Amino acid sequence: MTFRTRRVLTALLLAPIVLLAAASGAGCGRPGSPPVKGPSPGALPRYRVDHSFRLPASPTWTAARERGYLVVGAKEDQPYLGERDPATGRYSGFDIEIARMTAASLGFGPKEVRFRTIASANRETALQNGQIDTYVGSYTINAKRKKLVGFAGPYYMAGQSLLVRTDEHGIEGPRDLDGRRVCSAAGSTPYQRIKDDYPRAELVAYDTYSVCVDNLLTFQVDAVTTDDTILLGYAAKAPDALKVVGRPFSKEPYGIGVPRDDNALRFALDDALVAREKNGDWQRAYDATLGLSGRKATPAPPVDRYPAN
Repeated sequence: MTFRTRRVLTALLLAPIVLLAAASGAGCGRPGSPPVKGPSPGALPRYRVDHSFRLPASPTWTAARERGYLVVGAKEDQPYLGERDPATGRYSGFDIEIARMTAASLGFGPKEVRFRTIASANRETALQNGQIDTYVGSYTINAKRKKLVGFAGPYYMAGQSLLVRTDEHGIEGPRDLDGRRVCSAAGSTPYQRIKDDYPRAELVAYDTYSVCVDNLLTFQVDAVTTDDTILLGYAAKAPDALKVVGRPFSKEPYGIGVPRDDNALRFALDDALVAREKNGDWQRAYDATLGLSGRKATPAPPVDRYPAN
């Protein structure tokens, strides 16, 4: 690809996110990512709502029912996982469908679920202070986070990988990152892993991966690292400019974050995930969203119903 062609492609990729930043009034660093091309609403599954469901033992569920809707924290810049259309404000992706299907099991219909974008570094705080009821956004379950919040699931197993420009031939895995500028999201598991295990990499952090991708396309960093599910979405939307290299070098079990002491809600969401996998909703949601990135579905991991806190 010529330099002129790449400049034109980069401009086309950045334009939609520039509009998003202008609309939201937010932005740290220069915004940019491939354009929003999520699944059409008509292609998404519909989930049966359990209107008879009751969970009085859960203060979170009770407050949401009294409020009239469930507030779900999510990502807005992860293609096929959690993405927000700047023109319509509509969220789409596999994580969004996981949130909708489990909310239906809790008795909340599509119009009773409201999404709120929360950056990786703010997830625990948002759950702790009641800003959101649950969080569904490529949220890796680990022991450190379990001390701060609760987790239902996991509902998917991802793995950390690397995104580079298509003309990059010197990076095939994390061992090739010495002296290279590598971008990831502040507060994320992938950021911490590179910091701990590959200290010779020059690590750069932003609130969102879309800014990392902008920096990659404009030659300010050499690679972006996060879960392969996220990176494959970006590569699928700009195959002439971006590629995922190497094999995943971690296991990232995605869970639904809940307030730490609300075990009743956590167990109810575990039940919902098991039921939705058995009835085919999980697979239908995957095929309509994350499956569009070209990644074949792997079986959902067993739910880890760990003891109450």
